[in-house]
This record gives sequence, structure tokens and C-alpha cells, in this order.
Amino acid sequence: MDHHDHMGHGGMDMPSEGAKCNMNMLFTWDTTNLCIIFPQWRIYSTFSLLLSLLGVIILTAGYELVRELSRRYEASSAEYVNRLPNDDEDLRERSSYLWAGKNVGVAEKKQKLFKALLYAAQVFYSFFIMLLFMTYNGWVMLSVAVGAFVGYLAFGNSSSTKSVACH
Repeated sequence: MDHHDHMGHGGMDMPSEGAKCNMNMLFTWDTTNLCIIFPQWRIYSTFSLLLSLLGVIILTAGYELVRELSRRYEASSAEYVNRLPNDDEDLRERSSYLWAGKNVGVAEKKQKLFKALLYAAQVFYSFFIMLLFMTYNGWVMLSVAVGAFVGYLAFGNSSSTKSVACH
């Protein structure tokens, strides 16, 4: 029985041997067969390079948006909890219909859960950006820096001394 024709997976669109992702562990400006994070995100031409670099800039600027939204949520949630009646206040006030079961402890737990979700999103996002940087491609690295610059200009309403590390 001849399996030679089936071994090549004839009908499948497989990349040719020359089109494998170029993985560098040293700094380079070369974009030949550059794959950015996924094998499907491959640079084939100057246009795909420019489009990818724009995508990297937008992704990195988006990280600054997530950080700013997180800071705003923390500020507004702290203000909200401070406005809630404290457990030490008059028991009659807490049991009235106006109080309607609101509890500082419950509100704080909900806010902590949401803050933890925002934190997890920031950690995931920052490691994703780290993977972009770890292509060791100068063009991608510059795009990460430009995205951070644009994101900070657009969304950075607090100190730039906040941590810029992966985590």
C-alpha cells in the first residue's frame, strides 16, 4: 500500500520550509519571516510590517488605558465606600428602609474582587507586551516604546514613576 501521497497532506495549506518563523535571541532589525507572538502573526511584506507595528503601538497604548481605568476605579470605589454608613453607626439607621441592607463589608469585598480582576488583566497584558518585546526585533521594540509614549500622553493622568515592569 502506497502512503506517499498522504504523507504530504496534499490538500492542506502548510507553510513551506522556507516560511518558518524566524526566532531570534539576539537583537536584530531583520523582519524576514518574523512572527510576532503567534505563527499566524507573520510579517510577509512592508505593508504587513507597518500594519503590525501600528497594532503593537495600539496594544501598548491600550495597556496605559487599562492602568488608568484601574486607578480611576480604585479612587471612585474608595470614595463610594467612605460615603456608606459605617457599622458603628446607629442600629436604627441600619435597620431602616432607607439603608436597605447596604453593608460596607459587602461593598469592600465586591470592590476587592473587581480590583483583583483588573489586576489580573493588567498582569496578563503586561506579560503580553513583554512577549512583544522579546521578539528582539528593533522595530517591534520601538513600537512598544512609541505605544507606551502615546498611551501615557493619552491616558496617563498620574505619576510616570509607577512601575513599568512586566509585573
